[in-house]
Amino acid sequence: MKILDRYILITFLRTFFSVFIIFMFIFVLQGVWLYISELAGKDLDISVTAKFILYYIPKLIPLVVPLTVLLSSIMVFGNFAENYEFAAMKSTGISLQRAMRSLSVFIVALGFACFFFANNVIPWGEYEFYNLRRNIAKVKPALAIAEGQFNEIGNINIKVDKKTGDRGQYLDGVIIHEKSRSGRTGNYKVIASEKGELISSEDSNILQLELINGNYYEEIVDKDVRKNIKKPHAKSYFDSYIINVDLEILNDEGLDERNYKGRHNMLDVNQLNYTIDSLKTKQKEDYMALGNTLYNRSTFSALNLNIEPIKKDTIIKSDVLDFFDTKNKVQILNLAINSTNSTRQILDSNKKTFEKKDIHLNKHIIALHRKFVLGLACIILFFVGAPLGALIRKGGLGLPMVIAIVLFLTYHFFGLFAENSAEKGSFSPVVGAWLSTAVMLPLSIYLTNRATNDKGVFQFDAILVPLRNMFTSKKKVQLSESDTKAYNYYKKYSIEELVAVVKKQDEYALDKKPKEIALHNLLNRKITLESLKERGLQIPDNLIKAKILLKDYKDYSKTSLVSFIIVVVLLVLHFVFKNNKLPEVAEASLSLSIIAFIFFAIYVVVDAYVYSKFYKTIVLEKKRINPLILIFTLPIYPLKYIVLRNRITQDFYQSCLQNIK
Repeated sequence: MKILDRYILITFLRTFFSVFIIFMFIFVLQGVWLYISELAGKDLDISVTAKFILYYIPKLIPLVVPLTVLLSSIMVFGNFAENYEFAAMKSTGISLQRAMRSLSVFIVALGFACFFFANNVIPWGEYEFYNLRRNIAKVKPALAIAEGQFNEIGNINIKVDKKTGDRGQYLDGVIIHEKSRSGRTGNYKVIASEKGELISSEDSNILQLELINGNYYEEIVDKDVRKNIKKPHAKSYFDSYIINVDLEILNDEGLDERNYKGRHNMLDVNQLNYTIDSLKTKQKEDYMALGNTLYNRSTFSALNLNIEPIKKDTIIKSDVLDFFDTKNKVQILNLAINSTNSTRQILDSNKKTFEKKDIHLNKHIIALHRKFVLGLACIILFFVGAPLGALIRKGGLGLPMVIAIVLFLTYHFFGLFAENSAEKGSFSPVVGAWLSTAVMLPLSIYLTNRATNDKGVFQFDAILVPLRNMFTSKKKVQLSESDTKAYNYYKKYSIEELVAVVKKQDEYALDKKPKEIALHNLLNRKITLESLKERGLQIPDNLIKAKILLKDYKDYSKTSLVSFIIVVVLLVLHFVFKNNKLPEVAEASLSLSIIAFIFFAIYVVVDAYVYSKFYKTIVLEKKRINPLILIFTLPIYPLKYIVLRNRITQDFYQSCLQNIK
């Protein structure tokens, strides 16, 4: 390895590991804060707390490593550029790609290491983390209950005044509010006892809570509201009362419930492939079973009518029911309605079941692809950060930190929303897993190309100039080099002198170019046509009216554009909120987008009317908008806005050159 490669690699590694440790420490503190209710004040041994943190660390790697790569590359290459080390390299013929060579090898190796980590260590950490919390609840079940406050465990809220015993298993002053199993809100059952004891076994998932010397009160709510007026209730006393609690519920109370409901995070690539294949096979079998069930229910024999028609062996040319008497017709129709309702209930119940199974399958597919995404994301983010640092020429933790956080949040939230939407089946889970990385890929190519060619980050002339040429009307006056000099010379003239040039050239000169340049100068000074008319120029009234219509069109079209943007933004928010289980906000966004679309449609019609009236005024009626084109171009209104606004301005300018004398 050459000295330069060694120097760049060592500098990067120092920064990389420093930033990695800092970010890991921050995210671990955040994790401890998230699970503080399970750790604080519950007499856990130091070794148990250390294991808790150790098993939590692997799941932070998909967040910490990409962010570390991005920030480190920006800081290192920003320092090189800021200290003119890149300038020294380039003076000796060393390009940016050559400087990145040793780091590229390291980053590729890091990508493979990330895949190995995601495939082996993260599933191990998830499995151990889950079982540690489960075992804590088994061995020390009292940890789930804090003194002097209500603690929610499954369908009960429990409060104890005091805990005693070596494991806190003996309880004094127990009050329990049990939730209704029928789905009603409110506390309808209250249990109070003087003492209690938590009984558990390492071999069982059931925690027993034995209450001693107490009573319970339960309100009975009848479906008949009139019976509830008498306040029916049940009250009883007991010497001993046992409540069983499933310890799986204790583990499901974590803030990141997805880790415990779906075991997909605990599987490696081979296990995920096997599970996905099994789930797809089971899904096909379920669909086939449902199809066979519905088919069997739809046959005539399934109705079991035992009804004989009045006529037999007759060719049917009318309604089939005409072959039965009125009584049998009613019976047949009732059976058909009942069968249809039953089939619809089966479909509704199976729909929810299939949706849950689809989500379960999609989670496994996303988990599989996420293992490959992590390594590739590190490589792509390096090729975003390194050229960006060389372009901004700033090192340290100031501007690079801000840029890195903004880029990483963009990358992270793209991935978050894409995965949430893909889990619900909005689009392919493969797309959901790879979308955030795919978004960063063009940016990495663009920045690397800009840095290689020593171009700035925000120089968009290569994009804007061709677009400007595309949308600029060809009728615009093209000034040659000599005409440009004349235009600049006329800038020194007063308004009266320019008016005199226009009159003189119009009356005596054969070359109309000086007149055009003088008028061009006058119009660019934003002088009203009325003012020019007062100074002696001959300006037709229709041209003054066209000027007013031009201003109206620009105002209406701008309002239409703003309305269009609001419609698009609200529709996007509608789907985002809908996919993230916020139906009320999604419905409000949809309603507002409909209102904005109504305003948009109104203003589109108005500006189209003004546009047509403008061309009628300047006697160019052939350029009026076709109603069909108006309708079909609504989805691309911003593009139409740019084209028509430019065209109408240039046509007004040409009309002024032809008619002002």
